[in-house]
This record gives sequence, C-alpha cells and structure tokens, in this order.
Amino acid sequence: MRESKRAKELMLEQLKKTPIVQIACEKVGLSRVSFYNWKKRDKEFAKQIDDALLDGRSLVNDLAESQLINAVKDRNITAIVAWLKHNHPNYKTKVEIEGQLNLIEELSPEQKELVRKALELAGMQINKS
Repeated sequence: MRESKRAKELMLEQLKKTPIVQIACEKVGLSRVSFYNWKKRDKEFAKQIDDALLDGRSLVNDLAESQLINAVKDRNITAIVAWLKHNHPNYKTKVEIEGQLNLIEELSPEQKELVRKALELAGMQINKS
C-alpha cells in the first residue's frame, strides 16, 4: 500500500480499535516495515499513532474491566481477589521493612558523597545544606 493520507487515517482508526501494530497492519493491508517507515518520516503521524494506541489500550482496558466485574458478579474467586488487590486499600500488596538504625553523629565526606550518589540514583533531590 502506498503512503497516502487515507491509508494513514485507516491505520489510526484500526489502532484505536485494536492497539496491536501487527494486527492493525494486516487489517489495513500495510506491511510493518512501511508503517514504521511512515512513523519515522512523519513526526505528526508518529504522535497520532501514540494517541491512537493510547485510545485503543483504554478501550481494551474498559472491556477487560467490564469482564472482570462480570466475573466478580459470578462469584469467581480469582476475579474477586484481583479486584480487591487493585481497588481496596486493605487488600493491596504491601511490603513491610523491619530493622534497626545505628545513627552516626557526623558522616565523613566520603560517606556524604556516597549518600548523595545513592539518593541521586534513586531519583531523589537533595538540598546542599
């Protein structure tokens, strides 16, 4: 299929319904290579692809949630557990850490630098005071 505005529109419509590139390409009659070439060359199309995939994933998520709710209504214990783990604070997975801290009055310059690097690697900002 040659590159055209209509072909791109069809591809975007298909991705909104089925957010899987291979399946959308097959339904539109487009090769994955062509699709990714178009995406690489056309930045606006690339953004539209991301938006269409997000819409498609939201649709699938809604369908899956609907099925999960039906399974809960049917008293499916696996569905009930899944729903509670993701929607009720008492059933969320928790990690508890237990330990003892030995406080050091003053860190050495080397220790301070190690702590600074560890916090930086953890994505935490530190004040330089």
